[in-house]
Amino acid sequence: MTETVEREVGRARPRKEDAHLITGQTNWTDNISVNGLLHFALLRSPMAHARIERVDVSPALERPGVIAAFSGADLAEGLGSMPCVWPVTEDIVMPDHPPIAVDEVRHAGDPVAVVVARDRYAAADALEAIEVDYEPLPPVLDLEAALEPDSPLVHSDKGTNRCYTWPLKTGESFDSVRQRAELTLKRRYHQQRLIPNAMEPRAVVVTPIASSGEYTLYSSTQIPHIVRVLMAMVTGIPENKIRVIAPDVGGGFGSKLQVYGEEAIALAVARRLGRPVKWTESRSEGYLATHHGRGMIQDVEIAANRDGKVLGLKVDLLADMGAYLMLITPGTPLLGAFMYPGIYKMDAYDFTCTGVFTTRTPTDAYRGAGRPEATFAIERTMDELAVELGMDPVELRRRNWIRHEEFPHTSIAGLTYDSGNYEAATAKALELFDYDKLRAEQADRNGRADTVRLGIGVSTYTEMCGLAPSRILKDLRYAAGGWEAASIRMLPTGKVEVVTGTSPHGQGHATCWSQIAADALGVPFDDVEVVHGDTKAAPQGMDTYGSRSLVVGGMAVHHAALKVVDKARKVAAHLLEASEQDLDFTNGVFSVKGSPDARKTIQEVAFETFSSHDLPDGMEPTINAEQLLDPDTFSYPHGTHLCAVEVDTETGQTHIRSYVCVDDVGHVINPMIVEGQVHGGLAQGIAQALYEEAVYDDEGNLVSGTMADYLVPSAPDLPEFVTDRTETPATSNALGVKGVGEAGTIASTPAVVNAVVDALRPLGVKEVRMPCTPERVWKAIEEARS
Repeated sequence: MTETVEREVGRARPRKEDAHLITGQTNWTDNISVNGLLHFALLRSPMAHARIERVDVSPALERPGVIAAFSGADLAEGLGSMPCVWPVTEDIVMPDHPPIAVDEVRHAGDPVAVVVARDRYAAADALEAIEVDYEPLPPVLDLEAALEPDSPLVHSDKGTNRCYTWPLKTGESFDSVRQRAELTLKRRYHQQRLIPNAMEPRAVVVTPIASSGEYTLYSSTQIPHIVRVLMAMVTGIPENKIRVIAPDVGGGFGSKLQVYGEEAIALAVARRLGRPVKWTESRSEGYLATHHGRGMIQDVEIAANRDGKVLGLKVDLLADMGAYLMLITPGTPLLGAFMYPGIYKMDAYDFTCTGVFTTRTPTDAYRGAGRPEATFAIERTMDELAVELGMDPVELRRRNWIRHEEFPHTSIAGLTYDSGNYEAATAKALELFDYDKLRAEQADRNGRADTVRLGIGVSTYTEMCGLAPSRILKDLRYAAGGWEAASIRMLPTGKVEVVTGTSPHGQGHATCWSQIAADALGVPFDDVEVVHGDTKAAPQGMDTYGSRSLVVGGMAVHHAALKVVDKARKVAAHLLEASEQDLDFTNGVFSVKGSPDARKTIQEVAFETFSSHDLPDGMEPTINAEQLLDPDTFSYPHGTHLCAVEVDTETGQTHIRSYVCVDDVGHVINPMIVEGQVHGGLAQGIAQALYEEAVYDDEGNLVSGTMADYLVPSAPDLPEFVTDRTETPATSNALGVKGVGEAGTIASTPAVVNAVVDALRPLGVKEVRMPCTPERVWKAIEEARS
């Protein structure tokens, strides 16, 4: 009789990764030390826009411990332009992006010189000896003014600050819908710039092997495989001579979904000197040099009837590219283009995004990448429409969302949502939140003109994630594919190695991939080891971003494991002298139907295959397998988030009193990890709503350049979250899973801002620009009163 074994998938297992993290056994890039290691530091421009007249690095060479110093011109030979892999239109303006500036600096923090020394402190100290003459040029900061004919130019050789204009028009024309609508509503929203704050700063180590011309590049990156390909293109070093290792990586949030100039500079300096080199950014340096997120103006117009039926949506974006196009800069706002209609049915959708160059740090992916911005715009607008109609915001959403029986459903933007149940998630959230009781309390407090007002915010969202289908990426002009690789190695002793092309930095892949493989193979969870983040050990992969790891990488592991079982079945059938069709496979055991004592474990089959003494004729001595998976579509998690805030009208202080979210991420591999991902996402979404903003002065200087000025919330600043789930399995993959890594960030920002505005609306306040700081809230109240 077969022993019943508890399935791994669905168990809240503690993470395999945690033991070495909490015992200090981590191997961050900055921990890496090799014989002869040198350190380099970068002199960065203090000006937002200037012509470089002269760079003299020779005084730095006289400083103690300094080995070499280079200007941009010194390193220009052998370094190409930094890559952008998403030219979103045929006529996109693609300026050169040198890893180190040669003729002109275009944002504060642009590197202009390198000092190499025996230790990092000597290198940093010697920077002050370098002499640079700048000719100031006018900064370009205002997105609308940058498009005026007389605007100064960020890239004078291009003749314009317009990077591209990308339209999407579906359904009826919006003009015709506007004419028959009973009301239209226009709103403008500002998505402030955000600075990623991964716990571990970026770092790079390059070790050259002179005899073979090989280089090993260690980097705190989310994308080791992509770094390898693009560093070969930028430096001219053959790809087969570059090995990229992402050791332990302390978070990324999109900021390490990037190929940075410092990686190219490290390779160039190591090649020049024939010595290993290291660079680690300081926190304040990272605020200038690590790409920023968000940064756009959203003009939204919605057309509807008085019964609440939404007829159409028009969205016009101005998206701040910053000074250069980095890896996916132009495509990042377009990831939201298909999500502005959200979960709602309508007849017309008109979207246009214009990318604009400015003299600020480049923007690129930041947790959610385009989709938080889209969700914010539609969810804020739905609340505004509800006010205009005198309707409860939840009821307005009910009248317009896709009903559960309508799935699969093709949205007005052209995406086919495979599954969902917005009714169930919302019902559960309302119950946990005690919505009606809070509304009654709010009415009472407003009636008493309480100085502390209660506001209630709603956000019902879906997102497209699992950035993968290569054919769709081709249609969007994205240069790479979206497949993912996994291989399973059954070792002779019965242990299992899972080699994955995903590259984790806090997501728990080692745990979840072990759970998936253990279930499929019927082996103990602890017998599975996951190998990742090294282009030599895991040579194929498209890495980690866009909530793609589970629905693409995890599914590749699942399918590779099934291939192992199929191969093992052939060997087991031969050993048991039975046909393959007569074998059952349960809990890792092959048994002959009707003869349960005739059995072989998959571990026994692995050893028999290793010995190769008795294999089926013509079979190779291996049951190892690999899978390169390219999904046909995205996955679509969804949920309902509800937020109650108390706003002190005398001080402007906002306090989150309660926060409830019910997310639907399909089948769950590990509930504990899902809970952690949701909590982290909520923290970042709330941070945008209330705390974080990258602020520049009129000269283009970043004035929120330290943690003293850029407010990152900590645990005491956040409420206790009430989280729950509904489960509507995805139909697009065998495990029924959906992404979760960005869900909390996508949904929470509009929920919080809707709550703040809801609290202040009786006072005449119609909008509070993010972040809703006490000062901004107080000013909004005073302006409304006056």
